[in-house]
Amino acid sequence: MLNLDFHPTGRHFLQIPGPSPVPDRILRAMSLPTIDHRGPEFGALGRELLEKIKQVFKTEHPVVIYPASGTGAWEAALANTLSPNDRVLMFETGHFATLWEKMARRLQLEPEFLGLPGYEGWRQGVQADLIEKRLKEDGEHAIKAVCVVHNETSTGVTSDIAAVRRAIDAANHPALLIVDTISGLASADYRHDEWGVDVTVSGSQKGLMLPPGISFNALSPKAIEASRQAMLPKSFWAWDEILEANKNGYWPYTPSTNLLYGLNEALDMLLEEGMEHVFERHARWGAGVRAAVEAWGLEVQCQDPALYSPVLTGVVVPEGVDADVVRKIIYERFDLSLGMGLGKAKGKMFRIGHLGDCNDLTLIATLGGCEAGLKLAGVTLKSSGVSAALEYFADHPHRFAQAESTQ
Repeated sequence: MLNLDFHPTGRHFLQIPGPSPVPDRILRAMSLPTIDHRGPEFGALGRELLEKIKQVFKTEHPVVIYPASGTGAWEAALANTLSPNDRVLMFETGHFATLWEKMARRLQLEPEFLGLPGYEGWRQGVQADLIEKRLKEDGEHAIKAVCVVHNETSTGVTSDIAAVRRAIDAANHPALLIVDTISGLASADYRHDEWGVDVTVSGSQKGLMLPPGISFNALSPKAIEASRQAMLPKSFWAWDEILEANKNGYWPYTPSTNLLYGLNEALDMLLEEGMEHVFERHARWGAGVRAAVEAWGLEVQCQDPALYSPVLTGVVVPEGVDADVVRKIIYERFDLSLGMGLGKAKGKMFRIGHLGDCNDLTLIATLGGCEAGLKLAGVTLKSSGVSAALEYFADHPHRFAQAESTQ
């Protein structure tokens, strides 16, 4: 039940890095009457969206859709391709990479966790050279898969997946490449086929602008072939029955019908805009927010500018300041939700989401709440981040604005 004692006027600012705000257009689509998931109308819907979702993953191969969270799609990726006691090479880039490694252990796999030591390791991306070195040492090819996170939601670091593919190829190793782009899909450039990914994991509640409740496995032919020998137990997650039912637009069990209405609408929105423009828009927002952080005199969590996330920005607070206290002040005073620091980053930073159904003024208001909250928490700021972001956005108009100004 909602807290009836906390009902400020105006709309709540949901600026966590997902779930992201759901556009009215998608909410209206989801409000349509539920139909028979075995009837011809549903089959037509299923066939349509199963084709359109391929364009977002940039693949010509099947994309499996589950009525589940991204965590479910993690499990599906592992369960369909691996067998008990298989070795899996994983890379620690943040909290979600750590949770995926924990899941692998619970599934009776043998994960090996690479990464840079301590909290500083959570400020970097995947080190492809370390993966190449380790795979070259694996002369018997005991490692069956390499699992990495594309856009680490806990830190705001977007790793170079093409470099990981090159590392696997340079080692001449047959391991599968399994990638989590739960927070990256439809916000950061992602290319399932071109980058040689075997299984891509994603979810509905980030760049796709949907509520939580749908997740995805994009597959390669190599992954489908591996699934025929994989011995980890699975039933609900099994690709074979889903792929067979999907041929006619259906699922082997009850799908999340109204969320699929929303997904179909979200795909239309993204494809109408054009994926390249979607990526440009997010990159521009990220740059504007980072301009504000720099003006404040604070550090961005990601230490490699080449890996800055277009989805979110982690803001490191000064030594002696508790980032969760800052977040609490901002929430209570300005009805603005920010992401907390997780795991090794807890209390050290907060996260500003700039993804999905957003615009310049949304982010200016968000930065205004952050700036005021930091000051109320006693943090001394170098200069106005709001002014810096305004200046950046004014000097770097988005493509639609440029087109309109020439008419």
